Parts: sequence; structure tokens; C-alpha cells
Amino acid sequence: MIAMDAPERYEQLIAFLDSHLGGERHELADGSLQFFGGDPPEVVVQLTETSVIVSEFAAVWESPYTLTARPRRVGLLKWRRLPETELFNALGTLIKGARESRLASFRACAECGHNTAPEWMTGKAICHSCAEKEQRRRSVH
Repeated sequence: MIAMDAPERYEQLIAFLDSHLGGERHELADGSLQFFGGDPPEVVVQLTETSVIVSEFAAVWESPYTLTARPRRVGLLKWRRLPETELFNALGTLIKGARESRLASFRACAECGHNTAPEWMTGKAICHSCAEKEQRRRSVH
């Protein structure tokens, strides 16, 4: 088997992540790339010179107007050490697992019934949108 050089493998990883996540991509200060998949976000993948870190998206409200991402790591692959087929199979499996875990955390809003991400739900099992509508109704009367 002919070993693929690192820059070519890196470009293949970028293409794979773009096609499997289809979301946003950002370059971080350290030169690594961060990919987001899903709307609302489900999966976060960070690609560095040596590894691929797959995380389930999670977030916390730092203030009433500031939602901060706090991804939960699902797995890390040292991409230079794995053969191509095994690397992409493992990466696909980690992305699928992170996505399924994230979607399992969604809950139906008691008011509108929409399946909603946990950070967009109130303690009363109502989505923020329905809670705001209820608050507006109360303030009008």
C-alpha cells in the first residue's frame, strides 16, 4: 500500500468533513479548523495537524443574551497513524454517534410540540419562543 502524504490526507479530511457536516467551518487561532454540523448544531469537529476531535454540540447560557458552546468530546483520532479506509470509517462512526446523542437530548415543547434543543428549553419544558409569547401575552393584559 502506498502511503498518502499528509497534506493530501489533510485536504481529504476537510472534504470529508464538509460533505458529512455541511455546516460552518472556522479557522481557530491555533491554525486548526473547526466544523459544525446541523441546524441547530449537532456535531463539532476540530481538525488539527495530527488529530481529529469529534464532539457532540452542547451549550450553556452565560447570560440571558450569551449562549456559549461547550462541546462534549466523543472521540479523538490520530489521523496520520490510521490507514485511509479505517480513518474515514471511524470518523464517520464518531460523527454519527455524536449526532445521535445530540438529537436524543432534544425534547418536545409542551406548547408547540416542536422538537427543541435542550439549551432552547425552559425549566417548564417549554421552548424559549413559546415562553416569550406567553410572557408577551401576560404583559399585554
